[in-house]
Amino acid sequence: METSLLAFATDLVDEGIEKVLTNVQERAGVDEVTLAVAYHSARDLFPHNPLRKVRYLEGGTVFFAPEWSRYEGLRLKPHPSELVGSDDPLGDLCEAAEGRDMNVNAWAVLLHSDRLGFEHPECATQNAFGDRYLTDLCPANPDVRAYVRALTSDIVSYGVSNFFAESLHFHGLGHGYHHERYFEELGAVGTYLLGLCFCGHCREVARLSGVDAELVHRLVRDELALCFEGEQGCDQPDELTREVLEPFGGGRLLGYIDARIQSVTSLAEEISAASEENTNVVFLDLSGADKGFATGEPTGEASIKLGWQNGVEVAALKEACDTVTATGYAADPARLALDLEAYRSVVPDTARLGVLLRPMPPDCRSADNLAEKVKLVRELGLGRVDFYHYGFCRLRALDWIRQSLMVT
Repeated sequence: METSLLAFATDLVDEGIEKVLTNVQERAGVDEVTLAVAYHSARDLFPHNPLRKVRYLEGGTVFFAPEWSRYEGLRLKPHPSELVGSDDPLGDLCEAAEGRDMNVNAWAVLLHSDRLGFEHPECATQNAFGDRYLTDLCPANPDVRAYVRALTSDIVSYGVSNFFAESLHFHGLGHGYHHERYFEELGAVGTYLLGLCFCGHCREVARLSGVDAELVHRLVRDELALCFEGEQGCDQPDELTREVLEPFGGGRLLGYIDARIQSVTSLAEEISAASEENTNVVFLDLSGADKGFATGEPTGEASIKLGWQNGVEVAALKEACDTVTATGYAADPARLALDLEAYRSVVPDTARLGVLLRPMPPDCRSADNLAEKVKLVRELGLGRVDFYHYGFCRLRALDWIRQSLMVT
């Protein structure tokens, strides 16, 4: 079973690469570092950072030195971080890790970008009223797809062992920007419908699938208009299901939603083709994070069943990518077992299945809790377990990781 710790380039710069690698390898007992090489803006707490405890991350930047020839003629181009100058965080990490016989993985947030969408709104997703969601690039957009292919090939040229593709899918209405405000209650259905993309590229994909995309667009827009006027709608179940949406347009809405799966799956196939032969492409499925990110207490059906809402179909993605990694954001080991069993039913070759665990609150408050989860992962035969995140946790969490990996 392969293991890694996720980290930021700022962790390496603030603490020093050698100190971080020593902590990862010797204290946590892990021989892989997974570096965020493309990330969005955030304000985070770093408990053991020697320079600052709260830090604002740069928005929409990359943490490696791009090879600009790969982006010639493309509409979208990467923005190097201010950390990339005379230094190259990814290159420096690869060099330091090689001397310790450690592997380096690259972790890229691909379509959730709080820079490129503002620069190129025509590449962002578009709701039923024509408003652009500037923090989310559309996976059906040809310019976006060309950029993602080029970015992937650029990153994997460093010889990384695994390429973690995060945010390679559509996004819902929430978690898009800072200080979002929705004072009216839209309900599960209204919130989902307002998050659907109806840009020209998405409508074309749906049309090619035999869906009357213009009719679906009109039906969704009209339904939302009635909701905003308080005439109907919005009084819906807390958890969205396909059955709830089936009546819309006599099933046509579900056809439109299913067409989104084609956009995501084909893009995953393209980045796999753009990757190096010796680099595994890992699709990071955020369905578990959608359920448990804030509380560590996901409820309802297994998280894998949430994927369709964002165009994620694990059964197809396991063929497009080398590995599918679930986000196991749950405090209760029994809940984690429920989620992982559901993934295993879809990915029976568990060597190609992984899980991302948080060795810290709200998911974990003791070494025993983490050990029970890692033991479960071993028993299920998963190929890898990764831990989120070096900079976010207290150093004692590294001890918990080592102890959990020693349990057989």
